[in-house]
Amino acid sequence: MVPLWLSLTWTVVVIGILIVYWFRYGPANYLWFSDIALIGSVVALWLESDLLASTMLIGSLLPELLWNASLVSRLLLGLRITGIVDYMFEPERPLHLKLLSLFHIPMPLILVWLVWVLGYDPRALLIMTAICWIALPLTRAITAPYRNINWVHGPGGEGVRQSTLHPQAWIALLMVALPVGVYLPTHWLLLYLFA
Repeated sequence: MVPLWLSLTWTVVVIGILIVYWFRYGPANYLWFSDIALIGSVVALWLESDLLASTMLIGSLLPELLWNASLVSRLLLGLRITGIVDYMFEPERPLHLKLLSLFHIPMPLILVWLVWVLGYDPRALLIMTAICWIALPLTRAITAPYRNINWVHGPGGEGVRQSTLHPQAWIALLMVALPVGVYLPTHWLLLYLFA
């Protein structure tokens, strides 16, 4: 059901991104939920897996929509909705890294198309929640605090650290907030649209 040209093209694009990110940011960068979805999207294409495509879509659809809306509003209106794309406007960040970050545009489209073609698997909610519960403590344990990957040190970009809550309480809050505030509404939406 998935055209070979799409699987091949997307695989080449993703491998290129992952290689550059490995040398620029290190393998810890792959713990970003968007990078997990990026890698998962390739596997879902090749396996034609409705479960994997659904899982990656639950974990990424709302954050990717926010990323895209933030980028478009900043480019077209000069309006900063969130700080999620601030790095795209840092003059010191190399252009090629900014261009690679544009994977945030086609990835959700590919995942939505896959779920439309293959169907939505409701088990994805539990699997994405499990991924979240593994990724957040792991990210906190092994990544540099200044990177603030998945916002495990505080809401916002690099260098942000919250001091209101104990670090474990902050991680626990994220482990509840993401499944309840992001994954569950996405699950309901996908059930409505594709079940």
